[in-house]
Amino acid sequence: MANYVIGDVQGCLDSLLKLLDKVQFNPQLDELWFAGDLVNRGPKSRDTLRFVKSLGERAHAVLGNHDLHLLALWCNSGRSHESDTIAEVVNAPDGQELIDWLRSQPLALRLPNVNHTLHNALLTHAGILAQWSFSDAVQLSGEVQQMLAGPEWKTFMAELYGNKPNRWDPTLEGFDRLRLIVNVFTRMRMVRDDGKIDFKYKLEPADAPPDLKPWFDTPREFANEGPIVFGHWSTLGALKNKAGYCLDTGCVWGGQLTALRLEDEAIIQVEAVEPPLPAIP
Repeated sequence: MANYVIGDVQGCLDSLLKLLDKVQFNPQLDELWFAGDLVNRGPKSRDTLRFVKSLGERAHAVLGNHDLHLLALWCNSGRSHESDTIAEVVNAPDGQELIDWLRSQPLALRLPNVNHTLHNALLTHAGILAQWSFSDAVQLSGEVQQMLAGPEWKTFMAELYGNKPNRWDPTLEGFDRLRLIVNVFTRMRMVRDDGKIDFKYKLEPADAPPDLKPWFDTPREFANEGPIVFGHWSTLGALKNKAGYCLDTGCVWGGQLTALRLEDEAIIQVEAVEPPLPAIP
């Protein structure tokens, strides 16, 4: 049995199948852990969801910003973009089933303890704040997951978009609290010295303004808890970092699709099969 954590697929199902073939994935024995953004911009968002869902308990996923974008469009919230490739999910005969499966997924997951150096690792799409423990992260993820699974989830999706509040305060309540939690887990890259999150800068940290730094360069208050495995940042430029591993290697942009095998920290990659999108986001 092996556990593979896979970076942003974004509807690139053919690349995913190529990667699974390379690692000789056994759906009866192995388990897959997806770092979010299963859908959008790639050509097969619907079939990617169908495939991952079909794996049942052998597949685990955290939500990314593109997954949430799909949920919002399903609710007629948010704005569609020219690069979106998720209308096929909305219009699919099993669209409701796929959406219900997607909105049941969390924002943070504890990875299995199968390697002493990756012991107690956390999986999320973008990262966590320095003042959050892993227990905090799982609890906060649960707050959002409960909302998405509940009767008011469409109301929440209408309130999802926005960059405020942009600094964590444990006394936050209501949709402001949930919006910030979602933004941290699915959109965060850079933070300011005063703790405010910057949602605009998307390129390499070395080229960032001096008042911005990657979220993982802020000293964690719970530094000994374990590594963090995430995706989201295809322009980061390195797989291993102070937090743990970033597995988004820009498959949808013509890069690679990457898997991290937890048992031995092996990195397995395949070149993207799909035609690349024309520009880095």
